[in-house]
Amino acid sequence: MTSEAATIPEELSQTRRYLILVTVALCTMLYAMTVTIVNVALPQLQGALSATPDQIAWVVTLNVVATAVVTPMTGWLVARMGQRTVLISCVIGFAVTSLLCATAATLEPLLAYRVGQGIFGAPIVPLSQAILLITFTGKDRAMAQGIFGMAVVVGPAVGPALGGYLAETYNWRWIFLLIVPLCIAALAMVMLFIRQSGKGGKLKLDWTGFLALSLAIVCVQLMVDRGERLDWFESGEIILYACGAVLGLYVLVVHTVTSDGPFLNPQLFRDRNFTIGLLLVFVYGMLNFTPITLLPPMLQNLKGYPDSLIGLLLAMRGVGMVIGFYLAGRMGSLDPRVGLTVGMLLTGTSGAIMATFDFNVSAEAVGWVGVLQGIGTGLMWVPLTSVAFTSLPTRFMADGSALFHLLRNFGTSLFIAVSFMVVVRSAQISHFELAQNVSPYNEALRFPSVVGHWDIGSLHGLAKLSAEVDRQAQMIGYANAFIMYAAVCFATIPVLLFVRVRHH
Repeated sequence: MTSEAATIPEELSQTRRYLILVTVALCTMLYAMTVTIVNVALPQLQGALSATPDQIAWVVTLNVVATAVVTPMTGWLVARMGQRTVLISCVIGFAVTSLLCATAATLEPLLAYRVGQGIFGAPIVPLSQAILLITFTGKDRAMAQGIFGMAVVVGPAVGPALGGYLAETYNWRWIFLLIVPLCIAALAMVMLFIRQSGKGGKLKLDWTGFLALSLAIVCVQLMVDRGERLDWFESGEIILYACGAVLGLYVLVVHTVTSDGPFLNPQLFRDRNFTIGLLLVFVYGMLNFTPITLLPPMLQNLKGYPDSLIGLLLAMRGVGMVIGFYLAGRMGSLDPRVGLTVGMLLTGTSGAIMATFDFNVSAEAVGWVGVLQGIGTGLMWVPLTSVAFTSLPTRFMADGSALFHLLRNFGTSLFIAVSFMVVVRSAQISHFELAQNVSPYNEALRFPSVVGHWDIGSLHGLAKLSAEVDRQAQMIGYANAFIMYAAVCFATIPVLLFVRVRHH
């Protein structure tokens, strides 16, 4: 596999190399865009499919957790089928599942198709990056990686704006239909410009470790997703998920310790910086997509913003990420802890500001906070990868990269589920506490200046007052979720003190 890859660059003309760059950038942008494009339509999906806020979050979380589980299989799939075959199969599967998403009439099939999107989309990004590294060498590689990185950033930035326009002008189904022609274009370019390579390698997949880890991750995700609705361990289903998670983790640990070639190589954890990097990338995954999943239902359901405006506001975060990546490149010669600290401070500050949002917050304020948050997350990514992989031996890079991206995706899916759980639970508690004050025995409600246009003496007036109490309670729930977001970010900063920096 190595010898074949080494000869490929010399066989390619400069024009063909750039066509390959455009091809893998399009494939990557296509997948990255679908990660965020659906977020804008979450409120519309919630109404169309009669789902609750925590249920509609599954549209995002199950897709991400499917991606997390399948991503480590990329190397094994390439060894069995070859890069070209795997990429073609993934693009076709991604197009078919996207088309099926557009046809879903209820929540259950949509969730199944979104899982399919995650499965077929998982190998696209690591495989595209591998093809890029094979195609470009020397000083050209940095340029190619820069263009590739921009595709990763532009996709999530363009997705919300485009998705918001389509959802408002037509309906949510067009968000998924848009992906199909882009997949056809990507498929045509892959078939024309990507050569077969990588097939025939002796890479083996430790199925026992892989399935044990997958079982643990899926069970934890399902337990968090459904726990609040099923009253946690009062439900037999939740107990079953907990037992599955414990069993999967137990088998994984025992197998890792006793097997000659385990799925998780224990030697990876001997590198202190890589181990700390795993913790940091898990937190990065938690921080990266959670706000753009929470904001759409909050802005539409509580503020009445149209889908197109929500899409533009979410796109502002993408603008901030472009700025953050540029600044990270300029700070490349500095201690990576500087970029990580500044990025976490900016991201945590954005969470603290979002926790102060009320019904009077302006669209401009939401947009600027998104830019601030985008700069923070953009600043964090480059030094984070530097911390994790700079001191890791080359022979462990493939295993380390697979685990690194698995934890990033799992952090995303888990924290989104936890955040919506906080929103729902806080709203229920706040509704109960606020409703206690709506009573004929409350002396303050006897004054017209306090009651305003609400009439507690009629059913219609009580219904309107109840709706307002529910609205206020939900806003408190979102505020608590953003407080948790900021707290996680600020609490992680001291971990950077344990990073070992090599001075040259």
